[in-house]
Amino acid sequence: MHHQTSAYAVPFAVDRTHAPHRYDLVNTSAEPVDGLSLTHLGSGYTPPLVVRRLEPGRSLSLAVFGAAPDDTGIVVVRWRRPDRTEYLWRMSLVGPGPTP
Repeated sequence: MHHQTSAYAVPFAVDRTHAPHRYDLVNTSAEPVDGLSLTHLGSGYTPPLVVRRLEPGRSLSLAVFGAAPDDTGIVVVRWRRPDRTEYLWRMSLVGPGPTP
């Protein structure tokens, strides 16, 4: 018999108020995320970012240098839950304004 796990919602909200130069990633879950890393793919430049732990309610700013307002890109977000399971999420970098 296989154990079925329930779906796991992405634990982040993205605030794009300062796009395309800054994006704020907020941990909206009830648990900390560990080994958080962000890798930017696309126009402009973002230094690779690694954070040991992001507690619930805390945010992380991602700076993008040299991107035009109409440029798009992708950020690959990688993290681990407290049980050490690793997850990946592709976040699109488009448009200003808060996005859940």
